[in-house]
Amino acid sequence: MKKYIAMILAVLMVCGLFAGCGASGDGLTVKKGKLTVATSPDFAPFEFYSLDDAGKPTLAGFDIALAQYIADYMGLELEIIPMDFDGTLSELTSKKVDLSMAGYSPDPARENSMDFSDVYYTSGQSFLCTKENASKFPTIADANKPEYQLGVQIGSIQYGLAQENTPEADIVQLSKVTDIIAEVLSGKLDGAFVETAVAETYMKSYPELTIALDVSYEKDGYVIGVSKGNDALLTSVNEAIAKAKEDGSLAKFIEEANVQASSNTFEGLLDAQGGVPTETSN
Repeated sequence: MKKYIAMILAVLMVCGLFAGCGASGDGLTVKKGKLTVATSPDFAPFEFYSLDDAGKPTLAGFDIALAQYIADYMGLELEIIPMDFDGTLSELTSKKVDLSMAGYSPDPARENSMDFSDVYYTSGQSFLCTKENASKFPTIADANKPEYQLGVQIGSIQYGLAQENTPEADIVQLSKVTDIIAEVLSGKLDGAFVETAVAETYMKSYPELTIALDVSYEKDGYVIGVSKGNDALLTSVNEAIAKAKEDGSLAKFIEEANVQASSNTFEGLLDAQGGVPTETSN
């Protein structure tokens, strides 16, 4: 009888590790009862701020919606911590957060510092510039010249793509995609390596921009960064992704984010009062 009870308890403990068994996730996360997620809200339609008529910002994007879906699936409260993109990498590496959702591709260089979820979204990579400059870049090789300044986000796979495709160019690393776009528009940068869906979103806001070239990249899918070695959490995240795909939620999140990203938005970090910084509000 004691052996039978012990077996039942063991089964219940195992179920407690997985959301499908109705567990709260306690013991899996850095904060009891919470799913803590780092994000960089300058990457529409993945993550950004949607502004209402009064200019009040609300965190939006399909990564944000998917994060909420995963937290609900696990029976946890969602806590999202906005920060610069390179911060999302370091916070996850040091295990100060459970997940990072910031438009990650499964870059092999990151495998030692995080685990990758299953791919939840597939897109591509692009070389973005102004329409005025597009004729300069019939091929990516034409951008590989010392006189060109090309923008990439710090810590991103776009930096690796720039190094691979345009090593002779002056590669300029900036912390935010918004800063990259601003410098392309002002003429300080001749072009930039940008994720395709993000580039398309900026083209809607700034008609003078265009995707001059598609950039070849063998890993076009996007994943969630999961705290290294937390196999139970990784399993639950992958289960939630599969369920979101199956029930149509993920497709809905993507559609809604693209609509929101084409309206009144802010990309970047809010000020100390939780508002849009005056000098950068749109």
